[in-house]
Amino acid sequence: MNRILRLSVAAALVAALMSGVLTGSVMADESQDLMFPVPEFSDHPIPTASVPEVQGEVAAVLDVAILFVALCLASYFTLVSRSRRNVLLLTIASLLWFGFWRQGCVCPIGATQNVALAIFDPTYVVPLTVVAFFILPLVFTLFFGRTFCASVCPLGAMQELLAVRSVKVPRWLDHSLGLVAYIYLGAAVIFAATKTGFIICRYDPFIPFFRLGANTDMLLFGSCVLLISVFVGRPYCRYLCPYGAILRVLSCFSKWRLSIPPDTCINCQLCEDVCPYGAIHPPTVTQSPQRRRKGKRQFVIALLAAPVVVAVFWWLGTALGVPLSQWHPESRLAEQVRLEELGVAETTTEASDAFRGSGRSVQELYQSALARRDDFVTLGGLLGAWTGLVIGFKLIHLSARRRRDDYQADRAGCVSCGRCYWYCPVEKVRLGLISDVSEALPDGQMPNGPLVQLTVGGKES
Repeated sequence: MNRILRLSVAAALVAALMSGVLTGSVMADESQDLMFPVPEFSDHPIPTASVPEVQGEVAAVLDVAILFVALCLASYFTLVSRSRRNVLLLTIASLLWFGFWRQGCVCPIGATQNVALAIFDPTYVVPLTVVAFFILPLVFTLFFGRTFCASVCPLGAMQELLAVRSVKVPRWLDHSLGLVAYIYLGAAVIFAATKTGFIICRYDPFIPFFRLGANTDMLLFGSCVLLISVFVGRPYCRYLCPYGAILRVLSCFSKWRLSIPPDTCINCQLCEDVCPYGAIHPPTVTQSPQRRRKGKRQFVIALLAAPVVVAVFWWLGTALGVPLSQWHPESRLAEQVRLEELGVAETTTEASDAFRGSGRSVQELYQSALARRDDFVTLGGLLGAWTGLVIGFKLIHLSARRRRDDYQADRAGCVSCGRCYWYCPVEKVRLGLISDVSEALPDGQMPNGPLVQLTVGGKES
């Protein structure tokens, strides 16, 4: 109560201060009108200046504070209390606040572009709130896994609530589509660094719903993503989200992470069946010496092929430098002016008309466009090398053999949603919902793992 009272008093003081400032400004305007009277015109109305509403620093700091609290709660609900219900409630709250109330901005996903532009352009200053939104989820992921994706990200929250009839995506297709997010990340960094545009924000499929309006193409795109989300668990998070690509890497090194059973796993397979994201791996089987030798050969081949893949994609990236440069507004303007000079273009555009009225020479525009094209050839090569590097690491990762004695959540792919908690018999025994693990298993099914002695209310079961 004391804290609420202090906040109320502080809010009242701020309101009084703001009202005083506004009153003072109005009085100043009135006194200025008395000193310099506005001339009267018979048929011409005097225009009045309108001041747009701007978001204050207090609201931005409040958003950062709410983000920090939400990340703490998500980590606690996922790793400590292991409550799927609380995770789901936090998911809904994050969707309402960061999604519909804040209209999806600022978000850590789009902040990636601001940080990239600041790295390549020293004159660009990133607001501290944007930096905080970008860094906080990374830090939490490095310690607690992808708890930001679990119930804080509004984009993931909308897809999580729609995942009601999810089907399993084949492993080969899931791994292949997962590479798109890394390519998208590289392209977003290059376009932001060259000031071509913030393509993550431009092609965000959820912004039309958060802001209740957009062009027809984006509405159709967003509707298709939401429709697919009903049958495929989180398609944007798994296959398109560039920020999620960063979180995947950091989550592999997380100190703490989601554990499906609170105790010994009985290998009942219920968690794997219920996971809509294909992020739970079954126990491995003992391989014969022949299969182990085959696996080692595949691993060596992947290691040798990785540098070749990087070199090939670097060459492809340099070849795509010219088409990529056409995304830049100045390159498109130079091409339009060139077509007009040759008489190929029948009509001019607003951009070309503005250019001719600026007094800038055509040769200067052409030279700037050529320099821009050279930059994109270099950056396109880097994008290609990055794509080859991602593919090479994926091949090495898939060829490596790992031993698992029970069902484990994939460090990179698991979004810590906690769905597996609801179906794990060992978890239900811990919560006191059942007295024996066999009660949660289908009729006639026995645990495949070791039978564990669990206690409920101090009694063995």
